[in-house]
Amino acid sequence: MDTAMQFDLEVNQNKFLPVGGREMHAVLSVTGQKASAGADPPVRTDPSRLVEVLVIDCSGSMADPPTKMAAAQQAAAAAISVLPDGVRFAVIQGTHEAKVVYPATRTLAAASPVTRKEASAAVVRLSASGGTAMGSWLEAARDLLPSSAPTINHVLLLTDGINEHETEEELARVLRSCAGRFVCDPRGIGEGWHPADLLRIAAALHGTAEAVRRPGDLAASFRESVLAALTKLLPDVRIRLRTMPYAELVFFKQSSPTIQDLTGYADRVDERTWEFATGSWGAERRDFHLFLRVEAPDDILEQDRLAARVDLVVDGDLRATAATVLVNWTVDMAKSARIDLSVSQLTGQEDVRRAINAGCDAYDRGDRVEAHAQWAEAVALATAARDEAALAQLRHLVDIEPGGLVRLKEDLSQTDIKVSIVGSVRNPTHPPVPPGPGGRGEDLRRLSGEFAGRRATV
Repeated sequence: MDTAMQFDLEVNQNKFLPVGGREMHAVLSVTGQKASAGADPPVRTDPSRLVEVLVIDCSGSMADPPTKMAAAQQAAAAAISVLPDGVRFAVIQGTHEAKVVYPATRTLAAASPVTRKEASAAVVRLSASGGTAMGSWLEAARDLLPSSAPTINHVLLLTDGINEHETEEELARVLRSCAGRFVCDPRGIGEGWHPADLLRIAAALHGTAEAVRRPGDLAASFRESVLAALTKLLPDVRIRLRTMPYAELVFFKQSSPTIQDLTGYADRVDERTWEFATGSWGAERRDFHLFLRVEAPDDILEQDRLAARVDLVVDGDLRATAATVLVNWTVDMAKSARIDLSVSQLTGQEDVRRAINAGCDAYDRGDRVEAHAQWAEAVALATAARDEAALAQLRHLVDIEPGGLVRLKEDLSQTDIKVSIVGSVRNPTHPPVPPGPGGRGEDLRRLSGEFAGRRATV
């Protein structure tokens, strides 16, 4: 199958800064599509190019309650059942060590009616015992991957516990060694796992973290993850950023469809050039938030200057036309005060998610007053941004009455909190919202203040 893809790059920003201004924000949008897309049906990769590794937590805590292990077995079988013939795959049992339970050769099997049946039988025999060492699980998955022909490698990892049998440094080392080799979608089940572990793995390995609210939802989550992997056409796409001497990189984040801070995982090419791996790609669009700190090199005003150049690198070759981030220092306050809608929408959604997480942290500390304040703020900002995904997430935590009154739910569980933390990084694209007379930022602050006046007491 021809998997050639073409890409478009687009930068949205307000290039104008007031004299002395130093903060430049830009949104980079990358759109990929099959070169010969036309009216073709949805494209799936050649099954022989996909490698799927299922990693199932089998630590002792998975037996309490037994429904967790049963759900894990059912979900693994569901994922195996949707593997097309030809996909190479394996199943790893994760405890304080990693063990390949299928195939018995500890390599990869090609999916077929026979191997799918054998793998499902192996999954049924899984039992819970031992501890949790996610780094060793990921290492085992990495070591199974082909080292010759380029493949699209996907790992689906399920856990219910804390990464207690290895240090933070050990996990960091493993994540570094796995970055760029495969995409990992971590899933959490039960109440004993740490959201930070899942989010860290997803960010480093360009996957999507999800928390399962009910064990019965796990099978559908596994199936969807595997089917999504089948739509990928390229194993990795890298974004190359080159800054000018008067521009300093502050951060580079993926902002949609999920929020991932890629700054700490960049490969430094030289003093002013970085490359950011973004994982496997299909026909899709992703948005990235670039924040530069800029310093005017001279006293010249009202002149466009190049702050950074952005290129797309696929298989070592540059793709698409380079995008540029500009800066223009001006005395015209009408120009520098203008808010770019894409940047404003993105930063507004980031504010919503920061408020959600701050409320979750406060609730975990037992501070219900602060949790309520943060979640009410999140409701106000999400309403202003028309961020329906965030509002849906917040409705698991608070009751939102028609008049804007926000009340804490009485029966919040640890699962509700963990699901909300992990779910807060999902940030699907929303249509832009026109600014009000004072600009979009003022709209958000104004509506936030209106909600603040109507907050319920805890």
